[in-house]
Amino acid sequence: MNPEPAPGNAIAAGPRRASARFMLEHPAHWIALGFGSGLSPKAPGTVGTLWGWATFLLLDRWLDTRAWALLIGASLLVGWWACTRTAQHLRVADPGAIVWDEVLAFWIMLWLLMPAPLWAQALAFALFRLFDAAKPGPVGWADRRFKLRAGQAIGWAQGAGILFDDLVAALCALLVMALGLRLWTW
Repeated sequence: MNPEPAPGNAIAAGPRRASARFMLEHPAHWIALGFGSGLSPKAPGTVGTLWGWATFLLLDRWLDTRAWALLIGASLLVGWWACTRTAQHLRVADPGAIVWDEVLAFWIMLWLLMPAPLWAQALAFALFRLFDAAKPGPVGWADRRFKLRAGQAIGWAQGAGILFDDLVAALCALLVMALGLRLWTW
């Protein structure tokens, strides 16, 4: 295991690269890196969202609404810890390899949409990825809200920020879907 610099010196030490070896160093890395999906060399956020979709469909066979609520609540808290620790260990405030935020946000979308036909799930996926990548309006605001300031160490606020902008992106995508459905049936 590589020695870790003090949190206040994390930026000065330079960033680390996420890898399979890095993922094996700490349980938080497993979670934050989406059990390896965040290690994709191209579009890790998209791969993480696809992993979230697949795991939702798998888990949904056994989980009812209450169990999903408990899992999502616990995943928010554990994810906050995992994203914070992994960002600190990578020495980057919001690394692209951290995809737990995409997984969790897409779980919430699907939990609220299901049961939904495949085309609606695919539309949710496309809209979520669009809002998450382009960061328009409220998503951009949410992304900037917890940015690291000069001289500041990576901390719990940045871990919350990693999750927050994706939750706002999911909310925006759900609002667009609801508005589209309302206009379609009007």
